[in-house]
Amino acid sequence: MGAFAEPRDPAPGTDARVALITAPDLETARTLARDLVSSGTIACANLVPGVESIYRWRGAVEESREVLLVVKTTAARLAELESRVSELHPYEVPELVVLAPEHVAAPYLAWLAAETAPAPR
Repeated sequence: MGAFAEPRDPAPGTDARVALITAPDLETARTLARDLVSSGTIACANLVPGVESIYRWRGAVEESREVLLVVKTTAARLAELESRVSELHPYEVPELVVLAPEHVAAPYLAWLAAETAPAPR
C-alpha cells in the first residue's frame, strides 16, 4: 500500500455531514448561519474569518478575503441546505462542498441528529 490509507465508510451507522461554504464577509456568513440553524437545516456553524481565496473566475485569476463557514448537518438535510444556500447567498456560484466524516463522537452525533430532525407534524 502507498502513502495513503484505504478510504473507509463514513462514521458507521450515521449520516453526519460537514459542509464548507465561503461568504464574502462576516455579516453575510452570520446571516447564512443564523438562518440555517434557526430552520434546523444545520445544527451548528463555525465562522472562520480571514480566509484568503485564490481562484479562477471567468478566465481570470482572482483573490478575495472571505469567511469560511464550517457547518454540521445530516445527509437527509443536504437538499434543503443546497436550496437555502442558493437562495440566500449573494454569489452567483456559491461554494458548497460536503464531506462525510470518518468518525463522530456518539454524544455529538446524537445532538446533531436531534437538532436537524424534522419537526413533528
